[in-house]
Amino acid sequence: MLSIDVNDKNRARYGLIETFTTEEKSQTKSLKPNGNNGVEWVEDDNPIILSNEVIVTQSNFTTTLGGTVDSTKDYFLDGKIDTGNTSIVVPSTGLSLRGYNFELSGLYSTEDNYTMFVSESIPIGSGNFIGQDYDISVSGANSKVYELYDATGFNAFEFARINYSNCTSLGDIYDYRQGLESGTGRFGGSPSLTLHGVWLGGYRISTSIIRGMSDTTTEPIFKAGTLFQMNSRFLTDVNCDLGTLQPFCDFSSSNFPNPSTLQMHDTIFTRDGAFVPDDTNIFPNITPSDLASDFRSNKGLGNTYVGGNSSVILEAETIINTVSVWETLNAGGWLNLDLQHFDSPSAGQLRHLGDFPRDFEISAQVVLDGGGNDSVSIKFRKWDDSAQAFEELDYTTQTRVINNLQGGRDVAYFNVFTGTTLDRNDYLYLQVRNNSDTSNVTAETSSFFRIQER
Repeated sequence: MLSIDVNDKNRARYGLIETFTTEEKSQTKSLKPNGNNGVEWVEDDNPIILSNEVIVTQSNFTTTLGGTVDSTKDYFLDGKIDTGNTSIVVPSTGLSLRGYNFELSGLYSTEDNYTMFVSESIPIGSGNFIGQDYDISVSGANSKVYELYDATGFNAFEFARINYSNCTSLGDIYDYRQGLESGTGRFGGSPSLTLHGVWLGGYRISTSIIRGMSDTTTEPIFKAGTLFQMNSRFLTDVNCDLGTLQPFCDFSSSNFPNPSTLQMHDTIFTRDGAFVPDDTNIFPNITPSDLASDFRSNKGLGNTYVGGNSSVILEAETIINTVSVWETLNAGGWLNLDLQHFDSPSAGQLRHLGDFPRDFEISAQVVLDGGGNDSVSIKFRKWDDSAQAFEELDYTTQTRVINNLQGGRDVAYFNVFTGTTLDRNDYLYLQVRNNSDTSNVTAETSSFFRIQER
């Protein structure tokens, strides 16, 4: 029987025996706690051997994680380790790194002009980088955490429960397929991460928090780098307090070729602890109404409201050529208001430019001036771009009799409220017909129709 300090019991259990003497090593390989609080140890017929784990300590850092990384092994950080000026090379076959948690395990360096994680070279690149449960601090001048180049364009950059503490910069990631952060934190410093190249699979940062940022940095939390393009979505529900001059990201619509893929959902944004929802420096190059944006249920940040409104601002007759035949409702001028993910390809038309949502409420309030006692109808007509054909929305039809009022103003009132689906490049407009004769009709000013997502 061998008596070992209680603080060493976990090392003995998992084979972490590098601090023991030769005699102790030979004995602890097959020891297990005897049930007496683990102070005394007895022979174990089935000792636990973690053959695919490499334990990284301060004393062996340069020969383990700081040396040639074996991608078939899982590297475990046993404590807080000063990496000095030694960079960790993430091989083309990848790196798996974890710790106890971000309070007990970590990597840090105060060296200037230092990068913690690098690729062997740009042509060789790096593979999957998977990490969890540790803290990172790179605080030297002109230093950063990452400079990684994807070896194939199909690798992942994924982390769970990682804290970045007082980092000068998080650095640069090139051409990775996808990024994922879950439960990460950025605390202090100016932890800007620059994304370069084409990302095929998107980036998600979820259940994460940002606090204590530098009040002098103008570097965004996420930055668009060289030829940056996000082919899938960038999604976050972050809880973020920005520094005085700091944007959250400098992405623009050109970085997102697909509609509604910059997704800010259920976020909370403050600057210096205060809500400033009209602060254009949070997203200096994009707005919630832009086609790339899908901002929903945010606090301290604007939201996206897909749809728009088109109103008659100048009257003009709609010529009725034939009794009971539909004509496009005419106006001398239409005013389009608050078009979000919509445009107007022609006067009196509203076209959906996006892919999401598809389901919309459509409404209209129209006052038609025409021949007294004439029966007139209005309805919506839809262009279905995928079918390259018009769809007659007969269910939207309303028919009214023009009131034969005293004086020169004989009018009928229409109020339509219903729904439809609109895919990309589908559009709507209003039609009118006279069921009684060929007397012309005029839509009065302030008549309008509106489209809004359900």
